[in-house]
Amino acid sequence: MPDTDKPNIIMFFTDQQRWDSCGCYGQTLDVTPNLDRMAAEGVRFNQAFTCQPVCGPARACLQTGKYATEVGCWRNGIALPLEEKTLAHRFSEAGYEVGYIGKWHLASTHGLGPEQDINLRTEPVPLERRGGYADYWLAADVLEFTSHGYEGGYMFDKDMNKIEFGGYRVDSQTDFVLQYIRARDGKKPFFLFLSYLEPHHQNDRNRYEGPEGSKERFKEYQVPGDLVDTEGDWRAQYADYLGCCWSLDRNLGRIRDELARLGMAKNTLILYTSDHGSHFRTRNSEYKRSCHDGCIHIPMIAWGPGFPGGTVIEELVSLIDVPPTLLQAGGIHTPATMRGRPLQQLVTGPVPDWPDHVFLEISESHVGRAVRTKKWKYSVRAPQKHGGKDSGSELYVEDFLYDLEQDPHERDNLVREPALAGVRGELAGLLKRRMAEIGSPEPEIRPAETT
Repeated sequence: MPDTDKPNIIMFFTDQQRWDSCGCYGQTLDVTPNLDRMAAEGVRFNQAFTCQPVCGPARACLQTGKYATEVGCWRNGIALPLEEKTLAHRFSEAGYEVGYIGKWHLASTHGLGPEQDINLRTEPVPLERRGGYADYWLAADVLEFTSHGYEGGYMFDKDMNKIEFGGYRVDSQTDFVLQYIRARDGKKPFFLFLSYLEPHHQNDRNRYEGPEGSKERFKEYQVPGDLVDTEGDWRAQYADYLGCCWSLDRNLGRIRDELARLGMAKNTLILYTSDHGSHFRTRNSEYKRSCHDGCIHIPMIAWGPGFPGGTVIEELVSLIDVPPTLLQAGGIHTPATMRGRPLQQLVTGPVPDWPDHVFLEISESHVGRAVRTKKWKYSVRAPQKHGGKDSGSELYVEDFLYDLEQDPHERDNLVREPALAGVRGELAGLLKRRMAEIGSPEPEIRPAETT
């Protein structure tokens, strides 16, 4: 494909965004009008899931197309190996200009010992640790450490200069995005990775920081089914969470409007998705690191060349499918090392051998593995391992089994139900096969202890 025929590609990546925060996935309030229009004009993947519900590992999966344990970034605080070949490298080799704006989260390492620890969480990321994004760079390794939702903060440019910004963080980051788009001369197509922090909670304040007025604007929200009658902190946080999503949507609209103004819209692909969702402390002591759909079900919408208007895909798809999708959009062959498949295959017609499940790894809260089909959710955990110190195990114990057709909000754990021993056996076999495919030793999986 000649360079002049290649589309520009924008990856619009959010952090900790549930699928049901979006109108096109059922949100009743007017939170995402721009994304909803984009879905109507493009392709919505109705059953999209993360492959690792933790920030850094999910990003490592996206950049490499491998599962987190394959890359070695199986928890936060493990830097992307310098020898890894990323999306940026592959797009550069194919004649693209590559750029990155926002949260990186793949440069620092901590907890592996003084000789291996590298703390760049509030420092500029050197070129060799940017995963190949050599043409344009404006980022912070851990954006929540260098900024706040309201008061702004700073990132670092390609030359490691501190670039300060004020105002609401999503707006300011998008200002930089618009500057980037306006400065392109059209001689080369570009691949731009936009990594927003919102709607992730602000760590040092332990709350979601929506734009001013969010609590009033979104106070009449309908409580998501998995949160009804639960504890957690959603009562205090959910309106601001939706406010963050609304701000992301407003800025998506700004980007699309600018592409149209510049005459670039017809030849630009935007893929919108998130690293994971949020269960608002209803499944464990924080917001993610769980097998439950509130944590793993994410929005995924593609608009632009190759993604015709108004299509809704019901097959199960994974974040691990995004890297080959982006490469195919740019006319780049999917390498054998990538585990996913291009989503374009589903757009052009039925795919008989498309997987009927998604596979995910879980770390930090525990060492876990899970598979999700349209009917079943099956998850195991390693009883003798530490989620922040161990990447895997030779022994797992069954942890959760949900019948998603009868129990879509995952209230009734059937993992000890004797009548479902056969189902658990089949799912355990599937889980073992998926683990073996990525080089993990086939583990022993024991039934949950009866009480």
